Amino acid sequence: MQSFRTELENPIVEKDIIDLEKKIRAFREGKIHDEKFRSLRLARGIYGQRQPGVQMVRIKLPFGKVTFKQLLRIADISDEYGSRNLHLTTRQDIQIHYVSLDRTPELWAKLSLDDITMREACGNTVRNVTASPTSGIDPQEPFDVSPYAHATFEYLLRNPICQEMGRKFKISFSSSDADTAFSYIHDVGLIPKLNSNNERGFKVLLGGGLGAQPILADVVEEFLPEDKLIPYIETIIRVFDRYGERNNRNKARLKYLIQKVGLEEVLRLAEIEKKAIKVKTYPINRDTIPVPSIPQQDTYAEVSISNPFRYEQWLATNVFEQKQKGYFGVYVKVPVGDVSSDTARELVKLLQPLVADEIRVTQNQGLLLKYARKEALPALYEGLAKLELATPGFDSVADVTTCPGTDTCNLGISNSMTMARVLEDLIYNEYEDLIYNRDIKIKISGCMNSCGQHGLAHIGFHGSSLKAGTKVLPSVQVMLGGGTVGDGVGRAADRVIKVPSKRATDVLRLLLDDYKQLSTEGETYHAYYDRQGKDYFYRLLKPLADLTNLTDDEFVDWGHQETYVSAIGVGECAGVIIDLVATLLYESEEKLGWANQSFQAGSWSDAIYHSYNTLLSSAKALLLDKSVTTSTQAAVIREFDANYVEKGDFDIQGSFNDLVLQINKHEPSQEFATAYLAQATEFLEKSKAKREALVH
Repeated sequence: MQSFRTELENPIVEKDIIDLEKKIRAFREGKIHDEKFRSLRLARGIYGQRQPGVQMVRIKLPFGKVTFKQLLRIADISDEYGSRNLHLTTRQDIQIHYVSLDRTPELWAKLSLDDITMREACGNTVRNVTASPTSGIDPQEPFDVSPYAHATFEYLLRNPICQEMGRKFKISFSSSDADTAFSYIHDVGLIPKLNSNNERGFKVLLGGGLGAQPILADVVEEFLPEDKLIPYIETIIRVFDRYGERNNRNKARLKYLIQKVGLEEVLRLAEIEKKAIKVKTYPINRDTIPVPSIPQQDTYAEVSISNPFRYEQWLATNVFEQKQKGYFGVYVKVPVGDVSSDTARELVKLLQPLVADEIRVTQNQGLLLKYARKEALPALYEGLAKLELATPGFDSVADVTTCPGTDTCNLGISNSMTMARVLEDLIYNEYEDLIYNRDIKIKISGCMNSCGQHGLAHIGFHGSSLKAGTKVLPSVQVMLGGGTVGDGVGRAADRVIKVPSKRATDVLRLLLDDYKQLSTEGETYHAYYDRQGKDYFYRLLKPLADLTNLTDDEFVDWGHQETYVSAIGVGECAGVIIDLVATLLYESEEKLGWANQSFQAGSWSDAIYHSYNTLLSSAKALLLDKSVTTSTQAAVIREFDANYVEKGDFDIQGSFNDLVLQINKHEPSQEFATAYLAQATEFLEKSKAKREALVH
């Protein structure tokens, strides 16, 4: 591996990239344990694929915003380092696949030239902060949430409070009560509100999540003033970092901490953290996200519409008038979220004279274009049609959301991408009137983990398997009745029945025909599902679960020719758990180094939190020498006192609990940072000496 160096204007980003190169080199030389290295690369947006020897790189686009120049940069990078394809995700990121690990620092450096990051796109970090793609142009919004989403992203990026949590943490901003960013399935979900004095604030929801066990978020604040938003989020993250599960990753999300100790206790602990946080109020700069550059052209050459009927459908389903009169937002339906790099370049060329220089990636893996004039719509439609991107029915029954499934994901059980294409074709060919129906959403995941958001679908499928005698066949779990109600209220889909994957088309036909025939006029799918009840749908679909009449084709997954074999790798969505003594002490030294750097920069709060992490990593290392395992930071504190301090095996004044938890009893001042850093330094030195004594 050749040594890599970069020259970037931003020294912080440059340090990140050079550090990644050094870590890769150390890993190649056997100096970093593979489990530890996996954690390091995940936090830098580098994710192992199903295919050995290559990586998926996740590009973090806060609230899905990408400029023409940035999209061209990503397309070029996909050509040079990946598979010439851009995959749009349900968290408004862009993913590039089949990347060599050794080339990722160079890739990151080139992304950074256009202010794009991979940092904290994966792993046990705060993932991409999402927002309604219509924010800024939404006729229903009380105000634009984009500056708030951006400020949250900026504040938490590289923040020591969220670099090594027990599990990932997700935040969303909806633009209105329509809740199109799904506040109810996020760790922190936010909906904009104006109070009686016309002051800005947010309704706050806490502790939601999908995955294998969906839990809907609780409303904890009806109106949180805008300048209290970021301090509030920081207190919640600090509580999650300290008390959240760290061993059993299936129980490590915030929703499980709330389930374990109760919502009131989590809020009480957050209240305690207020003294320690960096800022007590955080005014948001509302001008951070300026109005994008809009083409000055207002006259356009006459365009002949190649398919007038399709054009009218497209206008009805993919185009809406913005709150800025005279301008239109235009949705682009992207099949399974895949755009080739060549298509991305042609798209930018088409868009530059017709729409504003800002594209938003949408939560259903499409694109939103802004500030199109009415006169530009014919040319825009024809150009998109030539790129096969003018399909009508955006966000309708015919717009199926899916994760990559077995195409690239280690956890994939079934081929969700091909299934999504098949189901979309079925809608367009047999139920074309449903392209106008935005009441029903179909979502597919390749496994139970809900990256395709099947848990909030009206009609959802997730990959599974069934046994028929001695053979295994691909199957789907059918989920029904989920979705958004509005203003923070949502529904988790019910598991109804499991059927062979190749019968998913029959499932969809049965469900749509049943709804069409038996629903009353104006009855929503939610209302119809509730009226009929889960058992009704189980009985309706039960004949499709009969395994006595299987055909050979049903043992072959969608998009494959070979007989199905269930092959699940090691998932990386949640990062990894590392419990190696030497590694933990090495980490402690690294964290102490960060504490000193922050102290020298005058960042007292960051220096304090790095010192806190130094204390915990050091204590955890010594506990492992006594074969004491712990699942939370709070447990590390408790067990170190029980196994070392109370037994006289480690000399400190008072208890370890008192030493560590000074952090939330003092303001983050220079005086406290000085004392706490000195105590962490002394504790680490004593821990290393203790370790040496135990080993020798």
